[in-house]
Amino acid sequence: MDDGPGQVRERLRFTVLGPVRAWRGATPLAAGSPQQRALLAALLLRGGRTATAPELVDALWGDEPPHAALAALRTYASRLRKALGTDAEALVSESGGYALRSVDGLPLDLDHDTAEQYAAEAEKAKAAGDRTRARELLDAALDLWDGEPLASVPGPYAENQRTRLQEWRLSLTEVRLDLDLEAGCHAEAVSELTALTAAHPLRERLRELLMLALYRSGRQAEALAVYADTRRLLADELGVDPARHSPSSTSGSCGPTPSWTPRPPRTPVRRRPPSSGRASSRPPSPTSPAAPPSSRSSATSWRRRRAA
Repeated sequence: MDDGPGQVRERLRFTVLGPVRAWRGATPLAAGSPQQRALLAALLLRGGRTATAPELVDALWGDEPPHAALAALRTYASRLRKALGTDAEALVSESGGYALRSVDGLPLDLDHDTAEQYAAEAEKAKAAGDRTRARELLDAALDLWDGEPLASVPGPYAENQRTRLQEWRLSLTEVRLDLDLEAGCHAEAVSELTALTAAHPLRERLRELLMLALYRSGRQAEALAVYADTRRLLADELGVDPARHSPSSTSGSCGPTPSWTPRPPRTPVRRRPPSSGRASSRPPSPTSPAAPPSSRSSATSWRRRRAA
């Protein structure tokens, strides 16, 4: 594990949640040309599994590889191995393909893997009822992003992974914002949600969260305006109405969360005051039904109001 007498080998670190970069400890390593970074990204995101030469050619060039694609691939691999220097054995040649693996028992430090770990721990914390810890872990995961993932890396594989990673980031953000609202941070979430819905106007879950944040901030009219705009936008663009619940595909790795859709105000129903005292002036919460009264006649009236 030592580089030499009295020296401890430093761990290799890589990033893909932004520009593709490499370090040995705190020392940056040359990631090379865009195609060489595309090869590095394709190997890093395979989690140590071997990628065959045809798979890598397809990852870098798709359906239109250059005439000497295999030779070019070997050149990029050779340059990458040279850039790794004393850790060159991390790049393994196997079965005509390549893989990136741990060196002397030191696993590669990849920001993508760290974000996955934080997200999994956040899911466990949320399931255990520790919302504060879940928010902290999701913030830690999201802090690992540094702009556009796989920035300026060419090739169809990088493009597909870029889309996946951007979707994952949004999903984690939605789960964290949902936890923010559960913690009562409604006013604070409005500005972030407003910016996100402007950037992703057809993402229904973000709009649901914005409506909820506005409503709980006492801005019911604005919440209804967002709902009306969402209904119009989805009808015009997709020919659908807003869903009552967010699809699981937009709920993130921490699982789906219930949505809230504001309803237009209804005509008030006259109620007879209860016999035990004066009626409360406080309306029931919009997120939960009122408890049914105990008397038979009141229960009947309550069911009629619920059916209305």
